[in-house]
Formats: sequence, C-alpha cells, structure tokens
Amino acid sequence: MNARYRIARTSRRGLLRGGLATAGVAAAALAAVLAAPFAFAQSAETDKPAAPAAAPAEPARVVASFSILGDLVKQVGGPLVTVDLLVGPNGDMHAFQPSPADSRKLAGAKLVVMNGLGLEGWAERMIKASGYTGPVVIAAKGLKPLAKPAGGHGHDHGHGHDHGRDDPHAWQSVASVKLYVANIRDGLAAADPANKATYAANAEAYLKTLDALDRDIKAAFDGIPKDKRRVITAHQAFRYYGAAYGIDFRGAKGVSEESEPSAREIADLIKLIKKEKVRALFVENISNRRLLDRIAQETDAKVGGTLYSDALSEPSGPAPTYVDMMRANTKALADALKG
Repeated sequence: MNARYRIARTSRRGLLRGGLATAGVAAAALAAVLAAPFAFAQSAETDKPAAPAAAPAEPARVVASFSILGDLVKQVGGPLVTVDLLVGPNGDMHAFQPSPADSRKLAGAKLVVMNGLGLEGWAERMIKASGYTGPVVIAAKGLKPLAKPAGGHGHDHGHGHDHGRDDPHAWQSVASVKLYVANIRDGLAAADPANKATYAANAEAYLKTLDALDRDIKAAFDGIPKDKRRVITAHQAFRYYGAAYGIDFRGAKGVSEESEPSAREIADLIKLIKKEKVRALFVENISNRRLLDRIAQETDAKVGGTLYSDALSEPSGPAPTYVDMMRANTKALADALKG
C-alpha cells in the first residue's frame, strides 16, 4: 500500500469518527432541548407553595367548681382541656357566692364538673342564669356518702349552702376519688368523643398513681396505736379520710366552715381533749385558727401544721395537686401522732 492510500484511509477514518462524535453531541443537545420543558414543569410543580397545615383543635374549656376537682380534670384531660375554676386555691367552697363573672365562665364552657352531695347548693340556679345548656358531670355520682354527723349544722346559712343530709367531702378518701376520675373520664369522652382513647389512657395511668398513693397513706400510720389516732380539726372535713385510714377526727365546727360552734360544744370538745389526751390540733388552709388557739390554751394539746381540706394550695405551695395535698396532709398527721 502506497503512502498516499494510507493517508487517505486514515483521513476517512478520522472524519468518520469525528462525524459520529459530532452527531452524538448534537443528539445530546437535542435531548436536552426536548427535556427542558419537562424539567421546567417538574421544577414549577416542586416550587408550588405547600398547602397550609390544619390548625390544631382548641382545647375543650371545662369549668370545675373548686380547685381539687379542677386538678382531677387536668389529670384526665391533659393538654386537651383548659380548666376554669369557680373557687380557686385556698378558697372556701362553703362561703362561695356566684357572681355574674362566674356565670359568664359557664356560658362559654364545653363541660361543667361539680362535686355533688349538696356541696354546690347554688349550682342549679347559677347554671340556669348563665344560659349554659351543655353536660354537667357530678364527680361523686355513684358514691355511697357518709351521713353528716350529729350537730353538723346542716341548715342553710342564707347563701344557698344547704349541704343536705350527706357529708360532701368525699375527696378526702382516695378510693372515692378513683370514682371521681372515672366519672370525669366518661364526661370528657362524651363531650369530646374524638379524644375518647386519650382520656381513657390518661385516666388509667392516673388511677395507678392513686393506687400507689392509697398504699402509702395506709403505710404511714403503721405502728400508731388506734387509741392514739385522735385529731381535732377546724371543721368536719376529714371524716372520709378517717374512715379510710383509721383516724378519729373531731371537728371544732360542723361540716361547713361557716357554722360556728356553741359555747357548750366548745366546752365539750375541751373536755374530750383533756379526757382522751388528744395531742394533735390542726388548722386548715381555708380556716381561721383563732378557735383552735383558744382550745389549745385550755388544754395540753398544741396546734400542729396546716391541713388542706376543701382546696389546694397555690402552685408554689405544698399542695398544688390532689396527690400533693393528700401526701402533705398524711405527713403532717403521721408526724403529729407519732410525736
């Protein structure tokens, strides 16, 4: 093969390879051009603003008659509820008189929770005046109440506080509060069925906490002879506690903090303290301690700490929740009876 033929053949191969390469580049460019509208459409679709997230549901507004019930509602409802109280921490339910502002609280509620057992003698009138037509949970529904003691001053005090024949302070027994929790759970589930499972789970967890609390209270009084378990309080708010845990409570007043004992009742109480050598006198967070100070001056008994009867403490206090309240009361009582 002569040199001219080899050069020509080499040139044709180069042209062929160059032509194929050029064709490849052209094809790639054409594909890019054809794909561009699709790519743009994809980008445009991706860049569309996302649909706004659904706004979270507002918590259900619940009105509870007093702070202890309010805490139980919070334990069962959790963040699904907001709670308004008619009588707040350290407030005296027996002296409560509804105001127009209280009626307005009811008007905007999804659920109202009352104790029952005659504690809220004003409730029916207040609900009617507020225009509230929603459900009302009676926390003590189904409970077998203790009858008020003789001399319990069960008459109406003029403010709609006729407590009837029953002692309303059932929350002082953990077993009673377990029934309260079940009734509150059912009431919340009926008012807000979409969250029924959450209310049930919260209640179940809280009931386990209450079981542990009940065991701890019983254990706190182990070793204290039964004839030494005598306590004087400002009014008869602890009879359910006494029945559940074997403590003999005597109240300087009746079931209501408003009722004043007669001179004869005070004299009889002083005789009882001296005769039975009662060592523990307790004021309550809702009461005035002057009466017990007077009794202590005439006996060898000393006024001990403060018991929480009808109300929780402020959040910064020792009894901001029901469980804290029961633990604080139990420690104060056990320490005094052992001392």
